[in-house]
Amino acid sequence: MKRLLSGVLCVLLMLVSARVSTVDTTSDRNGVPDWPLDAKHPKDTFTFVRLRYNSWSGRGGAWRTDYPDADLNFSLRLQQVTSLKVNPVPVVLEITEPELFDYPWVYMVEPGRLEFTEQEVTTLRRYLLSGGFLMVDDFWGNEEYENFYREIKRVFPEREPVELPLEHPIFHAVFDLKEKPQLPSIDAAMQGRPYGITWERGEEGREVHYRGISDDQGRLMVIICHNTDNGDGWEREGENEWYFREFSMPKAYPMGINIVFHAMTH
Repeated sequence: MKRLLSGVLCVLLMLVSARVSTVDTTSDRNGVPDWPLDAKHPKDTFTFVRLRYNSWSGRGGAWRTDYPDADLNFSLRLQQVTSLKVNPVPVVLEITEPELFDYPWVYMVEPGRLEFTEQEVTTLRRYLLSGGFLMVDDFWGNEEYENFYREIKRVFPEREPVELPLEHPIFHAVFDLKEKPQLPSIDAAMQGRPYGITWERGEEGREVHYRGISDDQGRLMVIICHNTDNGDGWEREGENEWYFREFSMPKAYPMGINIVFHAMTH
């Protein structure tokens, strides 16, 4: 697989200013091209699924951060630079919707103030133990992590999130990453550019963490990307060439693709 995908970072760089489409682009895709599904196997595809959740603060819409561009762009790049067949239409689901179990991979963003209902706790636990995979992304500092930790412990009171070492296969599934990638938002990156700062929220956000929760067979069910913002790397790829070269191309897309391939093959 790594041999087949050699040079894809160069492909991403070439595609930053030009998107190749086989179907006319529609206005509600924010300029991201569409493409056809396999007519014989339309359901044999990977679909980007974003989870909608409630927050205990006034930021009730935190779940939609970077939406829909992050979802659209990541789906496009996954389709373009890998052999995986990808659905061009991302999906947003409530945790309790029955359709959740139709998808093996789901994404949750900015969970620093999320609050699960009892039904969501039960459903999410059943989904993950049944083979589902959850990627958690884009939250910073101790307070936000403590809130997420409290909520995910309601889902798995007997399981502890564990820091994943750089040697873990998820950092090498497709791209052989030499460090755990950290991405600030594009605004924070531009402000920190003269100083080489790649983090947010001061010293609390300085150290990036990738933690995991596994089932009894050792299968990774949850990856928790803390003190980093992969989603902004996907969303903002066309807004600033320096940000794309520095963060989107070498960090956000490789990490996201690694996570998807690990989740789909383990």
